[in-house]
Amino acid sequence: MYPIDFFWRAAQRWPERTAIDAPDGAISYRALATQVAAIAAGLVSIDPNPQSRVGICAGNSAEHIAALLAVLACGKVWVPLNPKSTRPEIRRIIDATEPSILVVDVACTALLEGAPGARIHCGPVESRLAADAQSPTIAALCVQQVGALCPSFVLPPEATQAIKFTGGTTGPPKGVMQTYRAWMANISNQIHAWGFDEHERYIVAAPITHGTSTYILPILAQGGCHVVLAGAGAQAVRTAFKERGGTACFMPPTLVYMLMGLPGASRSDFPHLRRLIYGGAPMPPEKIREVRDFFGPVLGTTYGQTEAPQILTVMRPEDFDDPRNWASVGRTTWFSDLAIMAPDGRLLPSGEVGEVVARGDLLMSGYWRLPEKTAETIVDGWLHTGDRGLIDERGYLYLKDRLKDMVITGGFNVYPVDVENALGQHPAVHECAVFGIPDDKWGESVQAAVQLRPGLPATEAELIGFVRERLGPVQTPKRIHFYESLPRSPVGKVLKTVVRERAISPPAVPHC
Repeated sequence: MYPIDFFWRAAQRWPERTAIDAPDGAISYRALATQVAAIAAGLVSIDPNPQSRVGICAGNSAEHIAALLAVLACGKVWVPLNPKSTRPEIRRIIDATEPSILVVDVACTALLEGAPGARIHCGPVESRLAADAQSPTIAALCVQQVGALCPSFVLPPEATQAIKFTGGTTGPPKGVMQTYRAWMANISNQIHAWGFDEHERYIVAAPITHGTSTYILPILAQGGCHVVLAGAGAQAVRTAFKERGGTACFMPPTLVYMLMGLPGASRSDFPHLRRLIYGGAPMPPEKIREVRDFFGPVLGTTYGQTEAPQILTVMRPEDFDDPRNWASVGRTTWFSDLAIMAPDGRLLPSGEVGEVVARGDLLMSGYWRLPEKTAETIVDGWLHTGDRGLIDERGYLYLKDRLKDMVITGGFNVYPVDVENALGQHPAVHECAVFGIPDDKWGESVQAAVQLRPGLPATEAELIGFVRERLGPVQTPKRIHFYESLPRSPVGKVLKTVVRERAISPPAVPHC
């Protein structure tokens, strides 16, 4: 059995149920299955080789979902390309994975300009009409291949289902190879954790290229429906819940807070909501109280990494009933082991702080074409997450901090070294340190401490614009803190903890 088989069996069981409720119409399971088979046959006609890569760069849409399912249905490897990335970042990923086919909507075509690979256009009607006449569209493939049988393939559980990138805007990007085995474990755990059923109406709020992708098949496996937004932003999400019967959603804490802050917002705007799952950033206990007071006992969360996707641990709504658990990310899910490890490799008892390590079916097989990085990360079967935490006597995991410097802002991972390298390209920057600080809206805010070169001035706005042009808005610092001389250790290393603490609590200015 392969991950896509969850969808095929659901289509056989519930052919007339609505699989996707999109702004331009509802799509039944029968119709979606026909589309997926046709698109899959079209992909194979372009490139018949199993395990060849297909990159998808598109916003959320019904065609995006269908294209993703088609990639899974013909034994190819999905490479998600974030539409909010910059062209250099997209190109680095394409050059690393060498996809033979690129599925792209018109809004993203500039990001893929000059990249190799056959093009297929997808997206809303206006995108299809504007598509390059020399390139096929998803709609055209569905017509050309109508009635086609889905291509067959035989691959082992360790074969790669997706390559997702976890940073690397400078140097070699790290592509996480997620296996069929890992996807099967994820699907089973999502269904078990949240109790999804055929009455589910999942609001597609977060990008399909990110966390939302891990909910596509669990919802479809149970005969549920994906509700594609008619618009963007918190207001469109509220409308989908209020007027289109939304029951569940995954989103970053930032969006949760935005929904609560909408003018006139109340619990009545979410009449059928029963699972509000947040992830991608922590939610402080005081915020958890506010969210539960507003939405009721529907809040849940998971902990995972791209290397062990989404759901190593889970906190169900009932777990949040006990305030002791509010700082936790839950207990271990099926098919995985979780432990706390000391620097010398010893597994630590409950209550002791160390590195969070994991093993089991949910783990990646490694980093794409980076065996040395793989060997550093998976040691004796244990994935070293880079996070520090403890597991209490009840089995709840509490994260303390990260061994890695990654900043999670608005649900996106930002690696300080990437921002530092970009900022360091400015002629006025002598040295810099990039870090994250807690932020009520974004979870964490990317900020930078900068020491300028003597005689070369630069303003905060200038440096922010410089980084934004190179890396895009997500990785751009929201604040620049200027230093005449950055604080350093005895051996000359910049003390990032010091500049971070000063950014959180600036020293008081004495009164004259």
